[in-house]
Amino acid sequence: MSDTWAGLLQVAALVLLLAVSYRPLGDYMAHILTSKKHLRVEKVLYKTMGVDSEADQTWGTYLRSVFAISAVGVLLLYLILRIQHHLMMALGMPKVNADLAYNTAASFVTNTNWQNYSGENTLGYVAQMTGLAVQNFVSASVGIAVVATLIRGFTRSKTDRLGNFWVDLTRIIFRLMLPFSIVFSLVLIASGAVQSLGDHLTVVHTLNGDQGLYTGATASQEVIKELGTNGGGIFNANSAHPFENPTAFTNLLEIYLLLVIGFALPRTFGKMVGSHRQGYTILSVMAIIWIGSLAFSTFVETHHHGINLADGHAALEGKESRFGIPASTLFMTSTTLTSTGAINSWHDSYTPLGGGAAMFNMMLGEIAPGGTGSGLYGMLVLAIVTVFIAGLMVGRTPEYLGKKIRPAEMKYAALYILTTPAVVLVFTGLAMALKGETASISSGNLYDGHPTPHGFSEVLYAFTSMGNNNGSAFGGLSGNTHWWNTAGALAMMFGRFLPMIWVLALAGSLAKQKPVPETEGTLKTASPLFAGMLLGTVLLVVGLTYFPALSLGPLAEGLH
Repeated sequence: MSDTWAGLLQVAALVLLLAVSYRPLGDYMAHILTSKKHLRVEKVLYKTMGVDSEADQTWGTYLRSVFAISAVGVLLLYLILRIQHHLMMALGMPKVNADLAYNTAASFVTNTNWQNYSGENTLGYVAQMTGLAVQNFVSASVGIAVVATLIRGFTRSKTDRLGNFWVDLTRIIFRLMLPFSIVFSLVLIASGAVQSLGDHLTVVHTLNGDQGLYTGATASQEVIKELGTNGGGIFNANSAHPFENPTAFTNLLEIYLLLVIGFALPRTFGKMVGSHRQGYTILSVMAIIWIGSLAFSTFVETHHHGINLADGHAALEGKESRFGIPASTLFMTSTTLTSTGAINSWHDSYTPLGGGAAMFNMMLGEIAPGGTGSGLYGMLVLAIVTVFIAGLMVGRTPEYLGKKIRPAEMKYAALYILTTPAVVLVFTGLAMALKGETASISSGNLYDGHPTPHGFSEVLYAFTSMGNNNGSAFGGLSGNTHWWNTAGALAMMFGRFLPMIWVLALAGSLAKQKPVPETEGTLKTASPLFAGMLLGTVLLVVGLTYFPALSLGPLAEGLH
């Protein structure tokens, strides 16, 4: 009973913090994306890069800019990892092998932060700070920049111009990500998180020599990994490690950081389109999904049948005793409903239905509230699909925010919805078909050489995580092989950049239209009715797409 009340108090405190942040942060992000003024440091940077800050770009040019900075990011990060043994503060770490370096570079540039390595045993401080942390800032900011173009698609008319990517990216990094990261890094340090550029911390002297612990600039990287919904941990234990997440307070703070931008972006959307009620409608659907998933996960982790669970009164394996069930499921729900991937408990140790809930959260497209930017543009695409379905029901041309949803817009929306499931299911099928790759599943999840339902779940979870740019994983899967590193990198890049193509193309198509005046027959999209329709569309689209795969994995195991 005490755990129940503790969990309820944590959720109440978190909701209060998010509610207080919603309006000021959402309005501030809208100001960043619409202001005509440039800061002095921004002007210097534009001049250095040769960027015309007053030039608007077409969606195609905007997309090429996204691809350009991402390609450069992959190449630079790959190079840093390959030569890290020559860099300062390498701590004696050798260079990262080629396929793992490629996988890691693709992972951090795509905002996935999937890690086929143990950070404290693989990377020196410079590789962590100048390689991984930089991409944490850039990849998160790219997502917000892309959703800004989709919003402009609704607000602009008879134009093919959607903004300037370099201006958007620079402003988001310098006005949002950096100042917030500095402030909350100081809070995290004051709360006990480690921040050091010294050599390994000596904790004990023995006859065999000093025993030391890896430290690093942990607090600063922890903040941007959560704030930018990145997820890559300095330590293999990620946010379960006491250096990254030392107390119950820091645990709550980190959950707040990984949710705050995603939940505030609907306010930004409402501000930019001139209707806060539109933002509240999107927010309500996000909140319902988040609360529903949290309630389900907490229930099955405390009440699911089984001898071990009955003896321990809960599924405590793989969870930190200092956090317990409520704080663990709160973190798990939040990290899988965003594209964060950080963990404070071992998802593989969750009950079958609890692990299935984590998978289902990602399969939703991480839209509640989702990754920085990517969650909102995913929800807006689903809103367009909902409007189209409603239009078919009443026999009139569907409209959303004054723009007609024509066949062109629906093609882009359909491609967006189909792309990620195709990536996830095709790569999962390949992994299961290639017998040599199923050997990567831990022997405890194989029966007579064939994967059990849990073994299949490990593979399905892996590609669901990579294809949706999440980064968390079930344990028991040995992913650091040539095939898994290569296939994983491709899945992460396809899952990140193909949907962006359809979003930017959709934004360009909407911006070219002339606004349609609202009439009595126009569907009210800022209403509880539309929120319910949108929620139903989200659940039906995901359920029809992934239910067969879920039936072979977590559902089969959970109902056994």
